[in-house]
Amino acid sequence: MFYCTKMRYNLPMLKTISGYSPHLQSQVRQLIEQNKLGDYLFVRYPQVHAHSTDRALYAFVQEMKNSRLKNTAPLSKVLYDTKIKELNRALGMHTFVSRVQGGKLKAKNELRISHLFKNAPEAFLRMIVAHELAHLKEKEHNKAFYKLCVYIEPNYHQLEFDTRLYLIYKERFGELYGTNTTGRQE
Repeated sequence: MFYCTKMRYNLPMLKTISGYSPHLQSQVRQLIEQNKLGDYLFVRYPQVHAHSTDRALYAFVQEMKNSRLKNTAPLSKVLYDTKIKELNRALGMHTFVSRVQGGKLKAKNELRISHLFKNAPEAFLRMIVAHELAHLKEKEHNKAFYKLCVYIEPNYHQLEFDTRLYLIYKERFGELYGTNTTGRQE
């Protein structure tokens, strides 16, 4: 554990960024200690998206899917889910169900996005959606999968890192953004 006497709270090892270099982890710790992580995020991502309903999310996902993955199976359901983070420690889920109905094989693809992203920057939502859409073609997290993620969202890797920072901020300090789309919570 890293202890910061100035801020009077423990900073456990930041699990969400443990796969990154020690230098980068140190920079993140420094932002937290100096209470500047929120400023860093807010400068880069000043506004939240307007896709706060399941219907709006479905339209957003369909637009991304149609622009980059035209020849993939249709999505039967897209929604925000309040149980994802608690059950699976995930940000989104792709489910695929096959059923036999009257001699025909019916397949359904569903995307569920954690409710934590109902009030977040659109860039973070794009990263999560790109990740889940990539599962339509690649089931495993392999090199081809991440190449497809970058094809869908060219800034995928930077957005993934910044989304991790956003989650660290939320866990330590609470909401960064207010409930409207104009920006930071006061």
